[in-house]
Amino acid sequence: MTDLGVGEVARRSGVSVSALHFYESKGLIRSARSAGNQRRYSRDVLRRIAVIRVAQRVGISLEAIGEALSRLPQSRTPTRADWARLSAVWHQALDARITELTRLRDELTGCIGCGCLSLKRCRLSNPADTLGKIGPGPRRLMGNPLE
Repeated sequence: MTDLGVGEVARRSGVSVSALHFYESKGLIRSARSAGNQRRYSRDVLRRIAVIRVAQRVGISLEAIGEALSRLPQSRTPTRADWARLSAVWHQALDARITELTRLRDELTGCIGCGCLSLKRCRLSNPADTLGKIGPGPRRLMGNPLE
């Protein structure tokens, strides 16, 4: 089986050449160099790129993707069992993210949906920056109790 050049991988994966170089710089994929110093990729890189793209689409960070991919074998195409282990790592994180996004959506609908922006009820209001003592960001929307 012949290895693939960077252009062929880009065409078949739907990812730009610059994205391939970026993924490689982050350690998400690997290539070898030909005698003419051209990047050559094994065919299993197409499956890895597909996983990277899907994982990014559902909001998994490149760092988490890299950690998961580092657990997969480099010397062979990952098996169904390999992918099942990888997806199990993300399943719990995605469930937590869905729960958090649902909570945020429901809270924002109550505030932005009515249009009143009542300062007595608004989860975005932070008079005198009192919640800044707890930490950065929108503390109430991040699950901190109202103060």
